[in-house]
Amino acid sequence: MWNEARNNAPDSTGAIARQGAGGVWQESPLVGVADLVKAQDVGSSKKFHLGERAFLELVNVRGDVTDKAFVDAVEKVTGARVPAKANTVARGNGYDVLWLGPDEWLVRSQQPQAAMLEAKLAEALAGQFASAVDVGSGYTVLEISGERARDVLSRGCPLDLHPRVFAPGQCAQSHYFKASIVLIPLADDAYELVVRRSFADYFCRIMLDAAAPLLL
Repeated sequence: MWNEARNNAPDSTGAIARQGAGGVWQESPLVGVADLVKAQDVGSSKKFHLGERAFLELVNVRGDVTDKAFVDAVEKVTGARVPAKANTVARGNGYDVLWLGPDEWLVRSQQPQAAMLEAKLAEALAGQFASAVDVGSGYTVLEISGERARDVLSRGCPLDLHPRVFAPGQCAQSHYFKASIVLIPLADDAYELVVRRSFADYFCRIMLDAAAPLLL
């Protein structure tokens, strides 16, 4: 979630930018919709809230889940056992590991931090037929919550979101209108969404537009 081409100071109204290592400003992809997000934040109720969990580390990991050396290496760094079951999440020591495919996972830090996860995983996986690639600059993590959060999400996402079917501990790749997402339920009325940076502006606009008639 950063852009080295811009050297503007951080927005004082929220976590839009921050100074990273080497004096480089890290910029949220929501900078273009900051006013919209701030407006709904000010007027938010128990019905719906949209926010960003900016500057989390995101690393794509590929490997063989049947290879003990691979599984042990990832667990050593993240504190989480790589999930073998489809569409599940393993929670570790400061990191979550999300199942994306039989040989693919997304490792996400639980809090904003300096980019160091890729290097740690690369060192732990050295010599193995595996990979760890930092994708944090291409994605951001959003969070929605409130009594109508599931209804707002259902307006553009084709998944069955009923808590009996899709509950905490699970994850799924899908889309919200035209934006691809990785969806993670946190509770019956709260979700995290991993969204591509290039779609983040569109995503926020379309979601706030979809939410508007449900909040009257």
